[in-house]
Amino acid sequence: MSTDERFDAILLGMAQQLTAQNPGTGVKDLLEVFFSFMRRKTDFFTGVGASGAEAMVLEVFNKHRGIAQEAEEKKRKKLREQEEARRKASEQLGTESKVEMLDDDEDEKVKTKREKERLEREKKAAKDALLRKEEEEERAKKLKENPDASEPEVTKGLIPNTGNGADLDTYSWTQTLQDVEVRVGLDKKYKSKDLNIKISRNKLCVGIKGKPAIIEGDLQGTIKEEESMWTLEDGDTVVIHLAKVKDMEWWKMLVQGSEELDLQKVQPENSKLDDLDGETRQTVEKMMYDQRQKAMGLPTSEEQSKNDILKKFMTQHPEMDFSKAKIC
Repeated sequence: MSTDERFDAILLGMAQQLTAQNPGTGVKDLLEVFFSFMRRKTDFFTGVGASGAEAMVLEVFNKHRGIAQEAEEKKRKKLREQEEARRKASEQLGTESKVEMLDDDEDEKVKTKREKERLEREKKAAKDALLRKEEEEERAKKLKENPDASEPEVTKGLIPNTGNGADLDTYSWTQTLQDVEVRVGLDKKYKSKDLNIKISRNKLCVGIKGKPAIIEGDLQGTIKEEESMWTLEDGDTVVIHLAKVKDMEWWKMLVQGSEELDLQKVQPENSKLDDLDGETRQTVEKMMYDQRQKAMGLPTSEEQSKNDILKKFMTQHPEMDFSKAKIC
């Protein structure tokens, strides 16, 4: 995702809320919110650089106006080329309408997109099955080599995708400790008014009006309703942002009753860890370490600490019999 697109979901959500409150003034109200923030939270208007503030705003405005005008010209050129192609096709075929051609083309693009996503899911499922087989073989090998060792824990559930969520048949989701992103691919292009989407503290419903819901149920955890929102991307994909109330735990599923994740295989990116404060990062790294230790049949950090205390006590009291003491 480019730098320009990182905050699209948040800004679009703000714009939708402002438009709903005061139809027809969404853009102006959005600017009012931004400059109000700059006035209240920074010295943009009164600081050392205040004299250049207006020039700075105009510089950014002119930059993006140029980009927008260039993009608009490319769009018009493409439309002219498409119109010319349709005109020639219409002359040859005689009966096909321009609107029908466009609709058919768009629907075909969406079908191709969904098929590509399906193939990617099948590819990951095959890869995950192979990984599970290798883990079972490694587990059996360890038990054979050392029958007295504690048995490695058998992990179950879906292996997380690269975003620590899951790619399911009708939707995919990813997560960090703080939030969840859900992407629902639709069968064709729709408008926002065609959709039925409800987000509450404990429930989520996503669907198309007049059709069965695609997602409906109780969420795995509680969310901050005021910080959660949805947008329609490209007309064929619903993107939902959910802000977790408990920001120190991983969800094993999006909604109750869906397939569970194998949380022992959650792998936060280093860049994400760098964003955390020292105490939170230490806690997350401890969770990750304990998960890896359990998967290998080795003691967790807490068990290691207890072992160290016991060994120290044994050293200090050689006269005592510790033959029946259990050390992990």
